[in-house]
Order: sequence, then C-alpha cells, then structure tokens
Amino acid sequence: MPTLLLMLIVLTWLAGAGVRVYRQARFFQIEEYLNGRYLRWCLADRQRWLPSRPAAVWFVGSAVGLFLGEAPGSVLPHLLALIAALIAVLPPDEGEIKKKFVATPRAKRLLAAAWAVAVLLLALLVALATAAGAVLSDALVPLVGLAGLLTLLAAPLLLVAGNVLMIPVEAAFRQQFIRRAQRVMADVQPKVIGITGSYGKTTTKNYLHAILSGRYHTYATPKSYNTMMGVCLAINNDIAGDYSVEYFICEMGAYIPGEIQRICHLTPPDISLVIEVGPQHLERFGSLENVAIAKYEIIKGLKPTGLGVFNVDNPYIKTMYERGYPDQRIAVSTRLPPESTPPAQARFIASGVTQTLDGLSFAVTDTLTGASAFFSTPLVGEHNVLNVLLATAVAVHEGMTLAEVARLAQRLQPAASRLVRQVTDSGITIINDAYSANPVGIVSALQVLGLHTGGRRLLITPGMVELGHLHEPENRRLGELATQYATDIILIGAKQTAPIQAGIRATPFPPERLHIMETLSEAVAWYQQQLQRGDTVLFLNDLPDTY
Repeated sequence: MPTLLLMLIVLTWLAGAGVRVYRQARFFQIEEYLNGRYLRWCLADRQRWLPSRPAAVWFVGSAVGLFLGEAPGSVLPHLLALIAALIAVLPPDEGEIKKKFVATPRAKRLLAAAWAVAVLLLALLVALATAAGAVLSDALVPLVGLAGLLTLLAAPLLLVAGNVLMIPVEAAFRQQFIRRAQRVMADVQPKVIGITGSYGKTTTKNYLHAILSGRYHTYATPKSYNTMMGVCLAINNDIAGDYSVEYFICEMGAYIPGEIQRICHLTPPDISLVIEVGPQHLERFGSLENVAIAKYEIIKGLKPTGLGVFNVDNPYIKTMYERGYPDQRIAVSTRLPPESTPPAQARFIASGVTQTLDGLSFAVTDTLTGASAFFSTPLVGEHNVLNVLLATAVAVHEGMTLAEVARLAQRLQPAASRLVRQVTDSGITIINDAYSANPVGIVSALQVLGLHTGGRRLLITPGMVELGHLHEPENRRLGELATQYATDIILIGAKQTAPIQAGIRATPFPPERLHIMETLSEAVAWYQQQLQRGDTVLFLNDLPDTY
C-alpha cells in the first residue's frame, strides 16, 4: 500500500506539472515563443515563477507527516502527502482570459517536448529522493513530494527547454514552409506591393486592397499576418494555384532588424510603402533610428525598377525618400500646401480635411499632373487621411484615375477593432479602437470621441505599451489629452496606468469621474449600469494577458 500511495503522489505532482506547463504555454505563445521575453515576463512577478500555495501546502504536509513519524506499515504520512499534492496542484483561477491558447501544430510539438522533459526531470528527482530516503527513511515521503514540487515549479523552464529542443525541428518545418511559398510565388507571379510602418499597416493594406479591387484581381494578406510565417501561410493557403491574382499586397512587420528583409527575399516587392516610423515596439528596437533602419529594409528590398511610396510628413521617412532609391519614388503629404511641386515636396497632397460623425472629407491634388478630386469617406479618425492618400498614390500609379479612386473611397470601411462604431440596442454608441494604441492614433481616437456631444463620453483604456523610455511621458500625455475629450475615464490596471493617472490628475478633471479597475469586464459592467441612450464609449487599446 505505501508503494502504491507513493506512486500516486508522484503521478499527482506530474499531472499538476503537466497542467501548469499547458497553462504557461498560453503566455509563451503570446510572447511569440521567444524565450527571453517569456522569462522576463515570468520574473516580473514572483507569483508567476514561485506561486505560494504549492510550496506552502507541501511544507505543511511534510511537517505534519514528519511530526507524526512513520511507524512500520503506516500509510498516514503517505495519505497526508497525497492530499497535500492534490491541493498543491489544483489549478488556480486564471481570471479574465482575453486570448485563449491556440493549439497550432507548433504549440502541440512544444507541449510534447516540454511534457517529455517534465517526465525526465521528475524521474531524476524521484531517483535522487529515493536514494536520500534510503539513508533518511523518515524523510522519503517529503523528499518525493519535494521532487514533485520542484517539477511543478519548473514549468516555465520546462517550456523553454522544450522550445530549445525543438529548434532544429521548427527550423526544418519553417524552411519547408518557406520553400513551398517561394514555389507558389514563382508559379503565380503576381505583382507584389509591400507595406510597412510602425502603425497603419493593416489599415492601409485594407484600403489599397479595396481600391485596387475596383479594377484588378487583388489579394491581401489577411488580418495582421505580417511575419514570415504569416505571409507564408497566406501564400500557401490562398494564392497557390490561383493564377487570376494580379496584385499581392503583403503587410510586413518587424520586431527586430532583418525580419522585413527576409520577407522581401520571399516576396520581392515591385512597390513598397512606408507609412510611419514611430515608437510602437520601441521597447524591442531600442531607438527610433533602429526602427527606421528596420523599416527601410522594404525599400532596399525593392527591385531597381520598382516604386517607393513615402509619407514625407514623417522626418525619418523623408530621409529615406531623399536617399534617392529607387529611381521611381512618390512622396505624399497631409501637411504641405497643394501648390507644392515635386520632387522637393510631394506629388500627392491631401488638404482641406474636415471630420464629422458621417466621416472624413478632403481634397487630393496630384501636383505632377495638376489633377484633383474631392474625397468623402465614411471613415473617421484624421490619421486615416494619410492611409487613404498612400493607397491613392499606388492606385493612380497603376493606371487608375484620381476620380475613380475617389469614387471607390466612398465605400471604404475600417479594419476590425480600428475605430469601428456601432450603436447598441440600448442606444449607447461603442467606438472600438481596441486593436492597439500608439501616440498618433490616440489623438485621432480621442477626437472621434469628442465628436459625440449628445451625452456622456466614456474612455476605457489600459494605455500604451512597448514604448520603451517613452512609456511614461507618452502615457502621461494620453491622460492629459483624455481630459479634453472624455467626461468619464476608466483605466484598466492600477500599476500599468500610473502615468495616465498622473496626467489626468495634473488637469482640473473631476476626480470622481476617474475610475481605476483591474479588468475589462469590470469596466464593461460599469458602463452598462451607468450609461444611457445617447452616451458614447471609446475602447482604446486592449492589452494581451501578459500585462
């Protein structure tokens, strides 16, 4: 009986370690399978790497078992240890889950490797405990429990170990996937339009896709598929065998230098757009200069006969334009006067921008030809003028008229969770801008909130992240700006939003109108109880579960 109970104790701890590895895999996946980022996240909070309950329960159970002693044939210490193990491995409540674990093939391989390492680690520790128990017989059960506890606590390291073990396997799968995508591109041979920028990539891609599709058969990478594997997935699943595709619009993102270069090698662009260089993901790049270097890879990846389209309102991108590559370059601006002339200024210029609840309207002038057109779109957010202008530049270069583009722009719709507005059955207007937030986009979003003057205007936000050394000043600025447009503010996460709170409290904003909550669900429940018909809510950003 004691031997059977000892086996049950070991299996209980092993099962608990397996469950903890599985739960931790969700965060590992959110951190994009990057060992360093995941471990930094773990170390940021002791409860993530050293939860209190398992260690405390093991200690109490072991202490009681040792106090009672182990009489010959007694199973009481074993039963206590088993009960302690069952309590210790009971998974805690995960709270609010925004992004569930996705059991992709890679994730399954990672879990299998991590679980295998867990079994080997526990077997080794139990063997050591058994050897020590041969000398200290009364301590055998606590030592076996300690072996289980250490395996449970090692879950983050087990995931990292599994990830390291799978490096050659994943590399082989990636190469196979990439080679397949290369064959598809060589077979179908669409004209490639690459799009990058610190923000605005997906939105500009969607607008360009909608406009070009008015005349051509166009395919754009779905959602925010902007990594090498995401682009390969789009090519292999959607373009393979479709010889009708004339244009392939490829969104290209980067967290480190070299990523865009690798995508350009896979899909050499005929046309490249650079939208913005800003502090989004500055935490990863370290400086705006490094961001600019990474984004310029999409221009360097152009064929010599290709076209570069540049937002010269951004000083970093203006510098790219002035480098003189490629020979065909188009500059666009939303700030220069329409009478500006190329090449020193910009070819396509937007002017006379007005914004109402019905959308944006503005004039676009082609300073090269002298043509102009009036644009009216249902889009809101003044930053969208630039996105439409960039798409216009490409469409006109590819043979469409300015008037034709203006007509198609009337049907443009916002990308998912990017200033999408809807009215609930209870008459409350929801502005969903929860996909992400950056220092440029927050201004547009708050201005849109300010357009709703018929009732209370509630801002719900956790603030901006990954801004590196700009995190505090930019979030403080967000707090100050918010008071100009919102009548009520809910901040999600007391620690995360401390700079926003400081910005708000530096203004005359009524303190009773500021609420600090820990979860988005609390904020939703609050507005559903407090707001009424005619009021408006802006959801500005939604952080992943790792924050």
